[in-house]
Amino acid sequence: MTDDQSRDLYDRALSALVGGVNSPVRAGIRPYPFFVRRGDGAHVIDADGNRYIDFVGGYGPLLYGHDLPEPVIGSIQSRLADGVMYGAPTEVEVELAEFISRHVPSVDQVRFVNSGTEATTAAVRLARAHTGRDDVVVMAGGYHGAQPTTLVEGHGDEVTPSSPGIPKAFADHSIPMRFNDVEGFKALFEARGDEIAAVITEPVLGNHGIVMPEPGFHETLRDLTEDHGTLLIWDEVITGFRVGGLQGAQGHFNIEPDLTTYGKVIGGGFPVGAIAGPARILRGFTPTGEVFNAGTFSGHPVTMTAGLESLRYAAERDVYDHIDRLGTRMREGLYDIIEESAPTYSVAGVASLFKVLFTRAGPTADRDRCGDGCRQDPDCAKYEYCPSDGGDVDDGETDRWERLFWPAMKDEGIFLTPNQFEAQFISYAHTEDDIDTALEAYRTAI
Repeated sequence: MTDDQSRDLYDRALSALVGGVNSPVRAGIRPYPFFVRRGDGAHVIDADGNRYIDFVGGYGPLLYGHDLPEPVIGSIQSRLADGVMYGAPTEVEVELAEFISRHVPSVDQVRFVNSGTEATTAAVRLARAHTGRDDVVVMAGGYHGAQPTTLVEGHGDEVTPSSPGIPKAFADHSIPMRFNDVEGFKALFEARGDEIAAVITEPVLGNHGIVMPEPGFHETLRDLTEDHGTLLIWDEVITGFRVGGLQGAQGHFNIEPDLTTYGKVIGGGFPVGAIAGPARILRGFTPTGEVFNAGTFSGHPVTMTAGLESLRYAAERDVYDHIDRLGTRMREGLYDIIEESAPTYSVAGVASLFKVLFTRAGPTADRDRCGDGCRQDPDCAKYEYCPSDGGDVDDGETDRWERLFWPAMKDEGIFLTPNQFEAQFISYAHTEDDIDTALEAYRTAI
């Protein structure tokens, strides 16, 4: 493989763009990122003409890979022919909101915004206004976009912003807790439950290595928040309309949160975010309430069209059966590989998400499988070693993942996210041959 064009483009980008990129994770590829020329189904082709099987999938939104179904493309083209945007309501944004509320039991109404960050920021603001409280519980190691309430680190009385430019006052009202820490949450709510406006969590930690909930964890959070008048916010930006099909992860886990945030898949590959939930809470937003929320591009007709037609296509075909089946095949194959070559490593994921975590400890022989990905099963031989929160993922061989494994997979023609934190995604464009090719690459690289 040659990379002369990508190197030259990166050289130009360093002069024109901050750090040569527009999102810092893209700079994690060393010595420089490859630049994509185009997508083709389940593949991307870089500026030098190298072809890779793509398991990044735009970090989640590309349910169909890089070739949208023809009915979706036709609808988008028709929408563009009618004009790009208007600064006025359109029928398609009503139809997409109706689709979401029809399929997700916890949702009556929706407010569309333009990104996952906008969605989680607005959801936290709404929860604070609805409850009249300021404190918000966040998951240590979780990610809810570039917003000040959740960009915090530390614990107890030592919580500080994790980025310069965020006033300490934000961190004073944020309470980081460990994902899966049932006893810790019980103690927190016993001591401070009536002060907490919201608990915001991903149903599955999807931006920190993929960590599944332990049995009873979400049920405990649901009970504690209901008992103390606290809102439970599920950040389904990654899992929404990907895990659990059209109901999302709340259908998969049978939990109804008070508020849900969406992004990625619901925009069909275009920028989008949404806050959804019961009308009694959502009506707190302006103009029916006093919680300010506005955006010139919110409900953008092209995005709404792409999202609606993409979801309609999934509702009428075997999209979720296909991607979930390939996800299971991938994770089971990865289990076979690590049992032979790296038995202390862990396989994580659910539905169409997967990841190999370079964990350092655990049984090295004769261990029982956890199925097709870690399920936090107390009967599993690796239960005490499989990551149960973000800190456990941090303790893995992160440098080995980034400096040795990722480049080796690239050389094998496989495009993965550049560290062991972000999830890998399977799309409707992937085939069994793609999975087999990827597994052979994993076998070689690991």
